[in-house]
Amino acid sequence: MSLIVAGRFTTFAAAESAAQQLFTQGFLEEDVSLFFVNPRGQHAHAAADSLHVIAHAVRPPAHPGRGASIGAVAGAVVAVAICAPLTASVIAAVTAAGVGAYAGAMLGALVQGRLNDAQQTSEAVRHAVHHETRDSGVLVAVHVSPDNRVQAAQVLDGAGALAVERATGRWQQGRWADFDPTVPPVPLAEFTQRQA
Repeated sequence: MSLIVAGRFTTFAAAESAAQQLFTQGFLEEDVSLFFVNPRGQHAHAAADSLHVIAHAVRPPAHPGRGASIGAVAGAVVAVAICAPLTASVIAAVTAAGVGAYAGAMLGALVQGRLNDAQQTSEAVRHAVHHETRDSGVLVAVHVSPDNRVQAAQVLDGAGALAVERATGRWQQGRWADFDPTVPPVPLAEFTQRQA
């Protein structure tokens, strides 16, 4: 794992200016990367993964529940109401009530399951988006060593970074390869206090 210091800027022009200042201070081009971080809730790969997990995690319970009970009663009543004027046979009315109750229970359970699924999925997505703490902007990430991490942070801060953070990650081919926008940033000062 590599040490990384990153600063967030509002524009690419400000981020490019900060990168130039890093180069002036002796940082190499392959150790500096600029990229845009989307606003909260708009991280495509993470959102797709979350929805895939949510879709498999929020299935309604196996028991039919309240929807099936309501559907069974409604189905029986409707079936008897339709069958009663057509025949005087009690057996036909009871059979119609049974078939109506069965069909109503299936339909009620299906409707209740769909409502539960939609509500739980909506809540899970809202929860996932609400708990993202990383603000959008242009991130200037710098591959650093323990010796020059403070210098990198000072250059980013001096260049007008809105926030400076510290992370560990995979630095490959001149970029932060395993950057995850849903992981909360760790401010450099906060991390330094934790280490002390």
